[in-house]
Amino acid sequence: MDEEKQCKEVIAQLTAIRNAADKAIAQIVAENLQQCIVEAQESGEDSNKLVQEAIELLVKSR
Repeated sequence: MDEEKQCKEVIAQLTAIRNAADKAIAQIVAENLQQCIVEAQESGEDSNKLVQEAIELLVKSR
C-alpha cells in the first residue's frame, strides 16, 4: 500500500465487501422476521414485539 492508488483500491474493495455483507444480513433478517411474524400470528401472539426486537438488533449491529 505504498502507492496512493493501491490504498484507494483496498478501501474500495473493503467498502464493497461491507456493503455486500450488509445486504446479505438485511435479506436474512427480513426473511427470518417474516417467518417469525407468520408463526406469531398463527399462534395468536403479538407480532409487533418481534418487529421491535428485530429493529433493535439491527440498530445494535451497526
